[in-house]
Amino acid sequence: MPALSRRRRQEEAPYWPGFVDAMAQLLLVITFLLSVFMIAQFLLAREITGQDSALGQLRSQIAELTQLLNLEKAAKADAEAQLLSLTDDLNAEKAKSAGLLADLQAENEKGQSAGSIVSTLQTSLDAEKKISSDALAKVELLNQQIAAMRRQLAQLNALLDAAEERNKASEAQVADLGKRLNTALAQKVQELSKYRSEFFGRLRQILSQRSDILVVGDRFVFQAEVLFPKASADLNEAGKVEMLKLADALRQLEREIPEDIAWVLRVDGHTDSDPIQSPLFQSNWELSSARAITVVKFLIAQGVQPKHLVAAGFGENQPIVEGDSEDAKAENRRIELKLTDR
Repeated sequence: MPALSRRRRQEEAPYWPGFVDAMAQLLLVITFLLSVFMIAQFLLAREITGQDSALGQLRSQIAELTQLLNLEKAAKADAEAQLLSLTDDLNAEKAKSAGLLADLQAENEKGQSAGSIVSTLQTSLDAEKKISSDALAKVELLNQQIAAMRRQLAQLNALLDAAEERNKASEAQVADLGKRLNTALAQKVQELSKYRSEFFGRLRQILSQRSDILVVGDRFVFQAEVLFPKASADLNEAGKVEMLKLADALRQLEREIPEDIAWVLRVDGHTDSDPIQSPLFQSNWELSSARAITVVKFLIAQGVQPKHLVAAGFGENQPIVEGDSEDAKAENRRIELKLTDR
């Protein structure tokens, strides 16, 4: 007996290291794929963040330039108000001086103490001249300040115009890219629509002999009984025959549609409103999903590429006929096929 046990362990021993190696290699592959995905996400996020940061900085500069422009406009208005006030004061002083001279002439004509009056008037006139000189100096200083403000305002306007031009150029580029993208998408949709029409025309010719296969809009509708036994997700023989025809059409379509057009055949499973009575499925959701997945797996086994297939289950929630009659339930138990973009 010990010899028999040792021989049995020697026969079973080689399987375990090979299993461990396979699991280790699988873990390394998964780790590598996760690393590539995280790096791609990081690079994409950094590029988007850089574009948002540049746009935010440009908006901040425009807001700052607008604020400086408003400040310069306010300063210019204050300077013009001061100049107007000084001009009014100068005109008032000139009018006062003219009045004093008129009084002097009147006094001379009347023969009154002209000397003292003239001296007083001369003193007043000198004082007024001094005031006028100060006022002129202030006016000149204000003119210089206004000229400097105007130069600064011109520079700010130039900067603002340049920023607006850059912003318009950026918006034009974005609009052009969006237009080109929409045009490209429209072209791809048109190409897909052409192939969809050819595909559905081909399927109509292949399946035209069956009355239980309907064309509803852009979908082919198979009654569930054509493909599956009741409450089952296993294809029957008749269903396999129909799916072989579909697989042939799909393989030919894959050879005809260019690789840059993203398309899929969506397989939708639907049930009637009766509660499921099978131990294999807990609800109609599960039954409809299992049937759609069964069709997809069968097509893949016949050589259709998995990337061109989608399975979806809707349970009893999207009936095409309302009511609880047996005929309505029979029509609602169905598999729908729809060629669409990915």
